[in-house]
Amino acid sequence: MPSIEPIRFDIKPIKSNGKEKEEVSFAEFLKESLEKVNQLQIEANNAVTAFSMGEDIDIHRVMIAIERANLSLSIVTEIRNRLLDAYHEIMRMVP
Repeated sequence: MPSIEPIRFDIKPIKSNGKEKEEVSFAEFLKESLEKVNQLQIEANNAVTAFSMGEDIDIHRVMIAIERANLSLSIVTEIRNRLLDAYHEIMRMVP
C-alpha cells in the first residue's frame, strides 16, 4: 500500500506594492469606523424608504441592508460595553 505524503504549503510573503500604509491613531480609526456604521444605518433607512414608497427595489437588498446595519450597530455596542467594563475594572484597581 502506498504511503500518503503530507500536505506541503509553500507560503510566500505578500509583496507590497511600494506604498506603505500610514499609521492611523486610535481616535481616527474609531471616528472612521463610527462613520461607516452611520453610513450603513443611512443606507438601510434609504432602502426601507424607497421600498415603502413603491420604488423598484428588491426586498432582498432591503433586508440585507437592514441586517448589515443591525450587525454593525450590535458590534459597536458590544465594543463600547467591553471598553466600559475595562475602564471600570481599571478604576477598581486604583486605590
